[in-house]
Amino acid sequence: MLDLAREAAGLWGLGHAHVELAAQRENVVFRVTSPEGYLALRFHRPGYRDAAQLTSELQWMDMLARGGLSVPGPIPAEDGALIQAQGKYLIDMLKWLPGKPLGKAGELRGVTDRADFCHKLGAQMALMHGLSDEWVRPQGFTRPSWDRAGLLGEAPLWGRFWDHPHLSDAERALLLEVRQHADAALAATEPHADFGLIHADLLSENMLFDGTRLSFIDFDDGGFGFRDFELATFLMRYEDASDYAELRAALCEGYATRRKVRLDQLDLFILLRALTYPGWIMDRLGEPGAKERSERAIATAATLARRWLGR
Repeated sequence: MLDLAREAAGLWGLGHAHVELAAQRENVVFRVTSPEGYLALRFHRPGYRDAAQLTSELQWMDMLARGGLSVPGPIPAEDGALIQAQGKYLIDMLKWLPGKPLGKAGELRGVTDRADFCHKLGAQMALMHGLSDEWVRPQGFTRPSWDRAGLLGEAPLWGRFWDHPHLSDAERALLLEVRQHADAALAATEPHADFGLIHADLLSENMLFDGTRLSFIDFDDGGFGFRDFELATFLMRYEDASDYAELRAALCEGYATRRKVRLDQLDLFILLRALTYPGWIMDRLGEPGAKERSERAIATAATLARRWLGR
């Protein structure tokens, strides 16, 4: 695929630049050396997002970068377009940001004061939401919606979690029951919710930190959603940490410096976040390590479901 990446770099006038593989997860990312510094050439997984959705993602990121948030701004190709097609792939080019990922679930690598970090993270989340609300979106802007239907409807964005093939009969019954109760709770809180553009996947893997500067990357799943869901996505991965209560308080305090936090709704959205993961892993059960990730996703969803139901 390296030859394909070198060819693709030519669409940005960098056909003779040095290109090397940087990451291979949901998307395949290459680091390109340009006269202005490093750039990130992304090959998007086929079939996940169309060109209109990806263009919208890049327009949103460009606005956030111009507004002072540390996110990778897009680089137009030589023909002026943000998205190019290369074989079966849609591709784009982004500015390369400093820093390293913060690690896997529950980790905050390179962070010495975890509570202080979470306070800054909360404030930065709030800045992102504020900038997004102030933005006049361009015509044709389209992104997925993490609304009630996208979380608990008949066709959730990340799949019908209650249909996971590895669920026992008891686990399936439990998830169907909690889905019904959570849907009623979400319907009751929905009219009063803060709803708008969210990243929707702010895990430690999707943040870069260089000791002072915190950057958000990987907006693949960004779209319209509940702002409480944004905070819950981060918090769910730290519930087993010994300092969880301190991290949760710091994140919410940081967020509250710019926007309102609905503390009474966070546990609902942590549950909703947990329910998405058994659906997400269903399409990836053949990948290396999927069995363990699937077991973990089901166990977490079941634990939080029982807690929500008071068992």
